[in-house]
Amino acid sequence: MLRNIPNILSPDMLWTLQAMGHGDTLVIGDANFPGQSMGQRCHRMDGISATDVLEAVLTLFPLDSFVPDPAQVMQMVDDPDGTPPIVHEFQKIIDDVADHPAPIAKVERFAFYDLAREGFAVVQTGEARLYGNIILKKGVVVP
Repeated sequence: MLRNIPNILSPDMLWTLQAMGHGDTLVIGDANFPGQSMGQRCHRMDGISATDVLEAVLTLFPLDSFVPDPAQVMQMVDDPDGTPPIVHEFQKIIDDVADHPAPIAKVERFAFYDLAREGFAVVQTGEARLYGNIILKKGVVVP
């Protein structure tokens, strides 16, 4: 056991967060997200919500402050201008926990999948709420 590390983050997940470099992306996907088929590392966190995973990750993970959109979510297919309730929760967590809070950007569904395939890793959660997916771009840890 270690102190000050959220207990939902496994040793493999900690390795992934540490191995990522500046500009690498991490996808936190809901239970419907095709995480295994994205082609890179996929960490299963069944039974854990995407909001809990986001909060735990952001306690250790710096958001990129050199890009306009370090956090991106999938745009709703049937209402591109709408915002699912979970995205409001994601934004509150980013505002409260992230070292560089930023507004969340919306990305068209298939463009989101393309970005996800380019990511360093996927975290497949047990999130049941629709559109519970977010991509985070890693920043730098300033000495």
